[in-house]
Order: sequence, then structure tokens, then C-alpha cells
Amino acid sequence: QVQLVESGGGSVQPGGSLRLSCAASVSIDSIYLMAWYRQPPGKQREFVAVIQSSGTTNVADSVKGRFTISRDNAKNTMYLQMNSLKPEDTAVYYCNVRIKPTGIPASDYWGQGTQVTVSS
Repeated sequence: QVQLVESGGGSVQPGGSLRLSCAASVSIDSIYLMAWYRQPPGKQREFVAVIQSSGTTNVADSVKGRFTISRDNAKNTMYLQMNSLKPEDTAVYYCNVRIKPTGIPASDYWGQGTQVTVSS
């Protein structure tokens, strides 16, 4: 079982910045991908960003140019740098880890979620 611990959420004004962290209990070398999702109030969970085992990254169009996903293999930690935050970025943010051992179906693990609030 993989455990994920999220941190870095908080309340900021529009235009502000936050950096979210997701620490995994296993080496990132063993992880197929790591991703961030978010769930705004009253809405469904949506994709935000992903980093593949190769290091390739992709982000949702809604955050392109403002959010950056990265990882630190030595610390088994993934980050989401969020700049130029907007009120519509308000949501609970969840980190997701997918492990895909050879010959075994992939398994997904989720963090506990961290609240990000952007308001005046």
C-alpha cells in the first residue's frame, strides 16, 4: 500500500502563489505516474497536471502557463507550483500516484486532499 501526504494549501488573494507538496511512502522510481486533481465546491473532480515516469509533464488548459508540476526523487515528493491564482482555482486538491508493476494491473492511490482558497 502507498501512502500520500499532502501539504501547502491555504488561502490567498487573486494573483497570489502557493506550492503544494505530495510526499509518497515509496520511491518515485517505482511510480508509473504522479498527478494532481482538484474538486471545486459543488463540482466533479477534474484533472490538473501529471508527470510521467519519464519526466514528461502535461497540464490542463485551464492552468496552462500558471501551474507547474515537478518532482524530487530523493525526497519521494511531487510539487505543484501555482502562480497567478484565480478565484476559479478554489478547490480541494488531491495528489494521485499510479503504480504499474509488470504483469499486474495498475493501482491508484490518493492523498487526503488540501484546501486552496483564492478570494479577495
